[in-house]
Amino acid sequence: MPGMQPGLRTTSPSDYSRWCGAMEVHRRLLDENPEYSENRTLIENHAFAYEQRREAVARQGVTDVPVVVHVVHNAPAQNISDDQIASQIDVLNRDFRKKNPDVSRVPAVWQSLAADARVEFHLAQTDALGSPTSGITRTPTSIPSFSTDDTVKFTSDGGHDAWPSNSYLNLWVCQLRGGLLGYAQFPGGAAATDGVVIAYTAFGTNGTATAPFNGGRTATHEIGHWLNLRHIWGDDDQGCSGSDFVADTPNQGGPNTGSPRFPRVTCLNGPDGDMFMNYMDYTDDAAMFMFTEGQVARMDAVLDNARLPFTRQLASV
Repeated sequence: MPGMQPGLRTTSPSDYSRWCGAMEVHRRLLDENPEYSENRTLIENHAFAYEQRREAVARQGVTDVPVVVHVVHNAPAQNISDDQIASQIDVLNRDFRKKNPDVSRVPAVWQSLAADARVEFHLAQTDALGSPTSGITRTPTSIPSFSTDDTVKFTSDGGHDAWPSNSYLNLWVCQLRGGLLGYAQFPGGAAATDGVVIAYTAFGTNGTATAPFNGGRTATHEIGHWLNLRHIWGDDDQGCSGSDFVADTPNQGGPNTGSPRFPRVTCLNGPDGDMFMNYMDYTDDAAMFMFTEGQVARMDAVLDNARLPFTRQLASV
């Protein structure tokens, strides 16, 4: 989509393409925050060592992540139900454990690469003060829609403040500007803005979730970013020179949308072509259904390093 400002998109009933603002946020933070830039360098060096198996993986078993969902609503429909939230948690637990039934659709050439990330999610049962909680906050707002500027993450700006990011994965659900389905903050950023934002029409599998993004995969994609995964094509504006820093994902020419047919060859990557069924592409929810072993190595690296304080807190939350 050359020439389009990152993260900006208008939609019509015939134009429903996934659009993620994670790289827009990443570039903004690189410009604004030298500490973020330094942190990102350290995190990437650590991730490279894990993928090259030069550093032993310390994470064992399954990492269980407490989640708090901040529903920020300007209209009744945006105040999504508990059932819709529960449906999203169910999807995450299938997708990150390779228990999603559609993983059987991975082409034979890549079936051995499809991986269990060994990460599970549950709604938090106690808040930061130790009091019982449903893991859901609900905040009415006068703001008609939010963007990638993180205002939804602050009560003073019409959103809701994050819970401590070393103990919880913060998910904000709200009305996002036209065409933006969600965004995440990569590891290494400020605690006050750490987490994931999802459009209320792309969260979960029922209620206000709207086809073709009613399979809960927007949250899977964005939490992939939260765990340090890049877009599979490398964000080089279809230049065939970008990288997601994962060796077992094929190089591809740009994002795929809709539901492509296998194989789809770009950047001379035949005969198998693009791994468009990967969660880190832009395809419809029903067309994405796998992480790879290399992507899981990057998740291991961040859970053993940049998000290690978070991981250590899990047993007490």
